[in-house]
Formats: sequence, C-alpha cells, structure tokens
Amino acid sequence: MRETTKGKILVTGGSGLIGSRLSELLTEAGYEVAWLSRSSGKADKYKTYKWDIEKGAIQDGALEGLEAVVHLAGAGVADKRWSEARKKLILESRTKSTALLMEGLSALGLKPKVFIGASAIGYYGADTGDAMIDEKSLAGDDFLAQVVKSWEASSAAVEDMEMRRVLIRVGVVLSDKGGALPQLLAPLKFGFGAPLGTGKQWMSWIHIDDLCRLFVEAIQNTAYEGVYNGVSPSPVTNKEITKEAAKVLKKPLWLPPVPGFVLKVALGEMAQIVLGGSKISSKKAESMGFKFDCPHLKGALESILLK
Repeated sequence: MRETTKGKILVTGGSGLIGSRLSELLTEAGYEVAWLSRSSGKADKYKTYKWDIEKGAIQDGALEGLEAVVHLAGAGVADKRWSEARKKLILESRTKSTALLMEGLSALGLKPKVFIGASAIGYYGADTGDAMIDEKSLAGDDFLAQVVKSWEASSAAVEDMEMRRVLIRVGVVLSDKGGALPQLLAPLKFGFGAPLGTGKQWMSWIHIDDLCRLFVEAIQNTAYEGVYNGVSPSPVTNKEITKEAAKVLKKPLWLPPVPGFVLKVALGEMAQIVLGGSKISSKKAESMGFKFDCPHLKGALESILLK
C-alpha cells in the first residue's frame, strides 16, 4: 500500500459499485479512506465507522479531521419491484442519510473542505426524447425525478456552512462488478439478447473508472462547484449498446425487441427505467478540463469485457 500523503476522506456507501472502486482510486492517489456504514464489519482495508440513520446516530470521530465527505449511500433503485414501501425507502434512504450528515457536519468546529454528493440523471425525467440535456435543464416530474430533486436539496445546507458542494448526476455505470451491464450481458451470453422496447431510447453511460476519476477530480480541483453530469461524451441508444456488446462478445443478436408491454407487466412502474432514456451532455465536465479514458462505447466495453 502507498504511504498516505494526503487528507482523510469519508465515503458513505463505500461497499457499493461506485464506492468500492472510488475507495481504491483514492487510496492509490495517497488519501486515507474511511467508510461510514450501517455495519462495522464491511471493510478490512478501510477504517469503518457506524451510523444508524433511523436513530439519527453517527459514531464519534467519523466526521472529524476530514478533507472531504463523499456521500453515495442510498437504496438501489432497480434492486426490487417498486411497491409503495420500496419507493419510500428509495427516497428516505437518500434524504434522511443526507440530513443526518448535514446535522453532524454543522456541529463540527473544523469542517471538511468539500462535500461531494452522488445524484442521478434521473433528475431530468425518465424519458426526455432526443433533445440534448445539460445541467441547466429542468427537473422531470416522475417518481425518480422527484426523488433526485429532493436528494439534491437535502444537502443544500452545506453551502451555508461555507463548504464547497459538488453534485454528480450519475448516468448508467458500465462495470463487470455490477450495475446495468451484467444484466444486459446475461441473455447475450446465452444467445437470447435483444433490444428493449423500441430500442431507440437513449442510454447515457459512463465507464466506472471515468466516473470515479471524475469524483477524484471534483475533490482535488477547487474550481468544481455545483452540478455536473457524470456521463460519457457519446450517449447511445439501447439498440446500439445491445448490438455493440454482442459484437464484443462475438454472440449472435437475432431476436426481435422485447415489447414494452411485456416489460411493464414484468417490472411494473420500474419499467420506465429501461423503456425511457435521456441524451445527456458531458460538456460541463469537459469544460473543466476533464479527459475521459473511455469516451466511446466500443473501447469501454472492450476494456471491461476483454481484460
């Protein structure tokens, strides 16, 4: 392990897809990484503090002596069918956890320099058609858009504490460790892959390493402030990503698209995640000088699937 030469960074949701890779990159960059978790036994590599969101409790020392807080925690949006109880959990796991962090941070004498909050491109709505969407675009009015809007608003108190706040609206994360890609690849590997719905819906994706590098950049570069889209410069349609994945895997793609009504029966309201889509701009991050290692889908899939 590299000798730590930089500050301490607290990561919530550290054991998740983004948090685990981000923790590795931060450690490689010389930071000391600690996790804030519901369980103290989640990580051997990182000091782990406990919190209880329902009881409003954070273990003593968790928020002290920090360079930055990276808040990623929240119940998985696509993990289970959306019952009313699940929808409540999706919302409150984000807003209540953020409110608890705000309360803890406001009580500190010496505050971290920056708060980095995960957000989501769902802010713009489940389906925004073919228009190119940037950070100035309005919020949508569906369930996920309202969740993300509330999630972002719950950390606004950071600015009153004179801390820098950066929110990264994360797109579809490509990784072999989880997220959308393994679910997309599973039927392809058995020769049953097919576009979903019309296949024309946009998918604004990002390679897991590019996303985590964007988080690191937002920590290190004090010019970052406000909202940034965490997506690659080249969004594709559902049909295009399915075809490209089939090419990389050298698998046939001969089935017709899966009808939308079938997905609605299978997934209920959650079907909007796969039947809708948005064409999201990465120009703001690029204007800050951020360089994508995997700006195009073919290279991103090859780096994940052929390693």
